[in-house]
Amino acid sequence: MKTAASLTVAASLPIAGVVSSNQVKAASYNQTEMRSFVRSTLANYYARGTTVIIKDGHPQQISYGYGYYGKRLGAGNRKVVYPVCSLQKVITAAMITQLIYAGKFNQDTKISTWYPNLKGSSDITVGNLMTHTSGLKASDTEVNRGKVASEDSAINWVVNKLNSTSQNKPGNFSYNNTNYILLAGIIRQVTGKSYKDNVKERIINPLNLKGTYFLEDVPAGMTDGISYTWNRKNYQWAQYVEKQQASQLVGAGNLFSTPMDYYQIQVGLTNGKILNKTEFDYMTNLKAKSPNGYSGGMYIENNGTLKSAYGNLYNTHFGNWIQMTSDNQNGLIMFLNQTQNDENRNKAIGYQILNHIKPNTFNAR
Repeated sequence: MKTAASLTVAASLPIAGVVSSNQVKAASYNQTEMRSFVRSTLANYYARGTTVIIKDGHPQQISYGYGYYGKRLGAGNRKVVYPVCSLQKVITAAMITQLIYAGKFNQDTKISTWYPNLKGSSDITVGNLMTHTSGLKASDTEVNRGKVASEDSAINWVVNKLNSTSQNKPGNFSYNNTNYILLAGIIRQVTGKSYKDNVKERIINPLNLKGTYFLEDVPAGMTDGISYTWNRKNYQWAQYVEKQQASQLVGAGNLFSTPMDYYQIQVGLTNGKILNKTEFDYMTNLKAKSPNGYSGGMYIENNGTLKSAYGNLYNTHFGNWIQMTSDNQNGLIMFLNQTQNDENRNKAIGYQILNHIKPNTFNAR
């Protein structure tokens, strides 16, 4: 049983992460120097967590600090998994894209097909949901509502919430979890299976992922990580993701994983195990794509050469950021569990690392 008690440890304490078997192939750069740079950068910002850096196609896991201070589990320990947060949205979008290529519907299909009782649904397309241009917005999707929700009840809550509040017309970008919760509902209705079963069959099993679970399925002997912040000392104000909160975010933030597993997912989006490159390009260049480049769960920038996404969860100190070249050859996957709850600060950490991996390639935000 986790506690949310304040916990402390000396700021300078070095904690080594567990090296993944994916790192064994030879790299064309100095991995020891890279590890030292990443860890010192995290330390300078009083941040803790696990990163996977990718340089010239070689993934390297680098961890600093504790993923669960009370149990003395290092940030990269194989027993610890972290909330994927909004980085899950690309997974949901990928499964929608699989169904589109299977001929079940297309990006222009109106969502009234599945949500006839949702007001305005006859004007909203699947593509609008995938690009956050539906006009739909609901507050409190991440606020703990006090009970574990089934997938069905989580989706119905969103529909009822949207029907009880005013909504905008489709067209303009407005980021909101409701879009991807509704996409999860479409996956359920089209396949006749739960969203969870679809993730297992379409993502986890094809990639043979060993560290990716829904919170209720984390095996005995493993644990989800604890998040902290720095307040004159490390590991203060401990917060973890409760099952009630996670269950509300089906399709939008209820999956737990590791940065190395998430790297495998990113590779799988173009190598044919989840999608092929043509399908990935379709997903990330939908008709409803907004000027900021968001499409299919990721921001696509620099003329399609970069992909990125950021995620956190309300009332926790987790902060995840991915920015990679679209060919998966260089970049960063960063899962932080001690942050200052400041997206720009977290991205500043990542950007320093990205410039060390490959200068003059990545974006600061």
